[in-house]
Amino acid sequence: MSERKDIPRAVNGIFKDRGSKFLSFAEPIGSEDEAKARIAWYKKKYHDARHVCYAYRLGEDLYRTKDDGEPHGTAGAPILRTIDAGNWDKILVVVVRYFGGTLLGTGGLMVAYREATKDALSKL
Repeated sequence: MSERKDIPRAVNGIFKDRGSKFLSFAEPIGSEDEAKARIAWYKKKYHDARHVCYAYRLGEDLYRTKDDGEPHGTAGAPILRTIDAGNWDKILVVVVRYFGGTLLGTGGLMVAYREATKDALSKL
């Protein structure tokens, strides 16, 4: 595996599908406590959103994901896979979903969370 690289700055992105809007935020983090504090901040800021999902990675062995009410494995895991595909480290990605009234299904959700993450990371 290639050497992991730190995210140099915070970036954001967006993905829309069938009325749902997925706002993505990627930022550098230095510790698990910092990740938890930032996640709490996003949850407070976007308290009106249906879901605030995330993944973060700190080194090879420390990572966490959260689907936040989405079906298991449809949000946090695709975010983490996208982080890992870019070999990013010391990174938090939060994706905020505003539900648009149409169910996307598990496959659609996985695509949406991946694409929202990719949109943010493409700006690095």
